[in-house]
Amino acid sequence: MDLKDQQKTMVIENNLINILWKLSFPAIVAMVLFGLNAFMDTVYIGQLMDKMALSGVAIAYPLTSIMLGLGSWAGTGAGNLLSIALGKNDQETQGKIIGNTTTFMILTTVIFSLPAYFFAEPLLQMMGGEGQILMYGVEYFKVTLFASPLWVYGLGLNFIIRAEGKMKQAAILMSYGLIVNLILTPIFIQYLEMGVEGAGWATNIGMLVYCLTGYFYFKKGKASFPAHINSLSYDSSIFSSIAKMGFPAFIMTIMSMIQAIVVFNAIVEVGTEDDLAFFAAANRLQLFLMTPLFGLMRALQPVVGINFGAQQYQRVKEAFILFSKTGFFLVAPFWIALTIFPEIVLRLVLPNMIFQPEHLWNFRIYMLVLPILPVVFMALTYLPAIEQPKYASIIGLARQLIFYVPVMWFLPKWIGISGIYYGATAIDITVTIWLAYIVWKSFKSLKTNTLYYS
Repeated sequence: MDLKDQQKTMVIENNLINILWKLSFPAIVAMVLFGLNAFMDTVYIGQLMDKMALSGVAIAYPLTSIMLGLGSWAGTGAGNLLSIALGKNDQETQGKIIGNTTTFMILTTVIFSLPAYFFAEPLLQMMGGEGQILMYGVEYFKVTLFASPLWVYGLGLNFIIRAEGKMKQAAILMSYGLIVNLILTPIFIQYLEMGVEGAGWATNIGMLVYCLTGYFYFKKGKASFPAHINSLSYDSSIFSSIAKMGFPAFIMTIMSMIQAIVVFNAIVEVGTEDDLAFFAAANRLQLFLMTPLFGLMRALQPVVGINFGAQQYQRVKEAFILFSKTGFFLVAPFWIALTIFPEIVLRLVLPNMIFQPEHLWNFRIYMLVLPILPVVFMALTYLPAIEQPKYASIIGLARQLIFYVPVMWFLPKWIGISGIYYGATAIDITVTIWLAYIVWKSFKSLKTNTLYYS
């Protein structure tokens, strides 16, 4: 058997539990490393600078994450298309993916980054920034925009490698850039006295390494499909498929930004600078604890996509259930520990803050959704991989526009800063139930096919 067909055969025929561990472990390690970098940036800024700098970077982060969203849009769309094409053995589609994805990434990056640089200050003001916090946010955001093509290109290529089912390879390539960032951040912030700009430049250099490792992976012919890494092309069918199948990933980024705008402005209106810094810390901790789920998502995508393309529908259903259960068992122990000992972890980010009982209670409420989030994460991966991206997009839009905007506008004004945390948790519980229902309906509509055992 051709070595390049072995990965596809393994995904279609091997025992699902074995596949889960083989694909998930490196993907989880990679995403934990990714989350650790973001979290350590927060720790470095909180420890080496002050809460004003931490708040400034926090309000800039949703805007910088748009670059990651663009990379996810291109990479997820191309990855879903590739996985299905691998399952169908569609060589023609496989050969067109890289060229169209690169074109897509260039266009979307230019459309976003140029206007964002010139309107950085108004954008950060929209996020609720003012005074010193606004200054820190603008400094950090503008630095990251200089390297926006690297953010988008590196992430997009890595998603395509994951879609082949090569989670270990993707994790290794990602780790080089992340380690560089982790080492350089404190050096740039403190020893070179670059402040928040130093944190941005450290990330940019890490992204450059990330891009180069991904590029040379394809350049050396290691891909399991015809990958023309130096090509730029446009095929309307392939281009539109990438845009549609990756759109849910991007819409989640945009909706997260809208969520951040609403939440940060609500905190500014009813709370204090301490409340803003505390939410920034709680939010980064929650994101870090979600990183194992991001790894499971990346591993689930090729399993669902390749099996769906090969019409192994029963395996598609079983993979979703297995990965969701695994996600629960991964995050539950951390959720229990944080619920019992929240102050220990919060001190890593806010060493000088005096935590009131209300702070710790709000933190526990905010973390309450962690055990049910695996269903959300797996569903948002599963639906595009079975060529049903519209449902993931609809829920992503509804979560912010129908739920977050009115709830965060009204609830904090009514019950104070606690309304932020109660509202966020109630919304996520509602969305989880909704997504679980859509997945259950999709199970009924999938045709039953032969289940392979090994």
